[in-house]
Amino acid sequence: MKLLLIFSIILIVTTSIIISQSIQTENGIKTYIENSVPYVGSEIPRTDGIDGTGIKIAIIDTGVDFNHPDLFGWGPDGKVIGGYNFIQENQLPMDNNGHGTKVAGVIAADGNTLGVAPKAKILAYKVSEDGEGVSSELIMKAIKKAIEDKADIINISLGVNKTNSKIDSAVNHALDNGIFVVTAAGNDGPELKTIGSPGRNFGSVTVGATYNNMTSSLIATLEVNEKDFTVIPMVGSSTTEEPIIGKIIFGGFGKISDLKERDVKDAIVIVERGSDVKGELLFFSIKEMNVASAGAKALIVYNNESGIFLGELIHEFSELGYTPQIPVVSMDREEGLEIIELIKNNNKGIMNLFYNPDFVAHFSSRGPVSPFYMKPDIVAPGAYINSTQNNASYNFTSGTSFAAPHVSGAAALLLQKNPELQNYEIKSLLLTTVQPVSDAYGQKFSLHESGAGRLDIANAYNAKLIINPPSFVINLSTDHPTAKKQLELKLMDGKLEGIDVRFEGPKFIEVTQKMENGKLEFEISIVEKKYGDYEGKIFINHEKIEYTIPVLIHHTKGSISVNQENEKLIFEINHPEKWSFAKISIINSKNGNTETITSTPHKKTSLEIYENGEYWIDAKIKVGGNTSDAFNTIKINSLSEKIDKLELRDIPEKQIILIISIIVIIGIVGLIIKK
Repeated sequence: MKLLLIFSIILIVTTSIIISQSIQTENGIKTYIENSVPYVGSEIPRTDGIDGTGIKIAIIDTGVDFNHPDLFGWGPDGKVIGGYNFIQENQLPMDNNGHGTKVAGVIAADGNTLGVAPKAKILAYKVSEDGEGVSSELIMKAIKKAIEDKADIINISLGVNKTNSKIDSAVNHALDNGIFVVTAAGNDGPELKTIGSPGRNFGSVTVGATYNNMTSSLIATLEVNEKDFTVIPMVGSSTTEEPIIGKIIFGGFGKISDLKERDVKDAIVIVERGSDVKGELLFFSIKEMNVASAGAKALIVYNNESGIFLGELIHEFSELGYTPQIPVVSMDREEGLEIIELIKNNNKGIMNLFYNPDFVAHFSSRGPVSPFYMKPDIVAPGAYINSTQNNASYNFTSGTSFAAPHVSGAAALLLQKNPELQNYEIKSLLLTTVQPVSDAYGQKFSLHESGAGRLDIANAYNAKLIINPPSFVINLSTDHPTAKKQLELKLMDGKLEGIDVRFEGPKFIEVTQKMENGKLEFEISIVEKKYGDYEGKIFINHEKIEYTIPVLIHHTKGSISVNQENEKLIFEINHPEKWSFAKISIINSKNGNTETITSTPHKKTSLEIYENGEYWIDAKIKVGGNTSDAFNTIKINSLSEKIDKLELRDIPEKQIILIISIIVIIGIVGLIIKK
């Protein structure tokens, strides 16, 4: 019996910071999509008439409102040329939620707002009615239908916060069919290891979120007793020219009576959201006025329920002529209560508020997802994005859901310019031509937070080099302190001359390179006994474009060697200290299938393999009371595929027993007939 596993899949929207309203100005509706879309460089292709014409983009989501004037029309002559409603199969994939319509607007709105690729066509696959949940089976069906409908690009702005091999397998199937697949990273940041399927898929382009090119892109940082906390500036708050440094004092609910008995002059005051009096409306503006009047430098408001929130200082209920006097930020309840406990013993707070559109949004999910590749791949604007909303309206919201379609639209522009591009070549062009992203102190975000960097369509459009792979991982160890890696350079135009190459990374990592037959070969060595994971970047300058290739380096004490003997992989563990046991995971990089075996110092360990391809080897080595990592990879291309064995491995156990039973019966019947 086939089991249908239902996963709770949430649309990748940061609901805690959505503001479900349009911003009215004297000139009508201000559409913030006009901030993010030009900011990532879409104007350069448009001057050449490149606008997504002829490209079909599949949106797997809550459907699309094809009655919206910017997304108008269903059928061959409309914006939405096809799709399917997997929720109500006898109806068109009309969006009743709004999420899919916003995603579609970022990609291809063509009216009052302009998406990244306004002339691209949309295939709408509705897999959720309300955005609350959807089965993995429906996502798989939608991906299959997109392949059948010959989509050029698939955008998936939904996912799970865990691995789902079925969804990942469906994505791989789309990639094998030449489709470019874009997935949202998720909104479970700022913690690490928060990217689930399909965002963790090796071949898809996984997109995290940065802020947006608008004055709302005010960023805040908070450090208390040398520990960092996540805070969001309230709408209307001012910036700081220099860090605010001072004691942090708890101020109750921020009432005048709460502050009366406390000396908050030149302090950073933290208060609870709301009031202790039922029905009392204690607006953020009132709290700010009270705290500022008491002489404080800044205000923190922590939530009175779980989750973080976006507050507004200036609103319809603010006093006439009210202007905030001090910076104000919000934070979640758990961290607020933690700060109140922290300041009982030691008390020093440092707050910054500054404008930075290329700051990674706090909600954007982070990697790593694997020791063998990097996620997210790239970041794009995903905060305060105003896009098309149901019922011919516009709505601004935040989430990696709205960062991903910027990349899908960018891919459409590249594909229109050069229809011969393969999906991995589009991936390379987008990932290697990014802009750097940095924090409040000018420190670049890690690869696990920002991937290669922020999307730059203009750079990708003008690029003449396709670099493969666009990122890579190197494994070094005590007995293998040097490794080699090749980058293939494919020239699209011009001459492969005047290339300048440099490496940025830890000083104890040495990198040399040489060019040979269109390939850059690197030799990477570590010259000190510093074990751990390290990041670096290779920069290649060619004809005024700087290409970025992220590098993740594992330096481990122990190592695992792997060799092929016919149809077996033979493993050997080495460690400078005495080890007693090792757990070895062998991962098929193509489909994620994993075999686990164990090893001891006096045991020869092997595994039979059936498929050609690249295998990732992850060893956990027991040394005394500790566990030590070791990694390796091996490419196999000499096997004659064992189709019979492969097929049996993919068949459920009960069906295998049935097949064997049938074979036995046929054999017995054959014997009887012969008799």
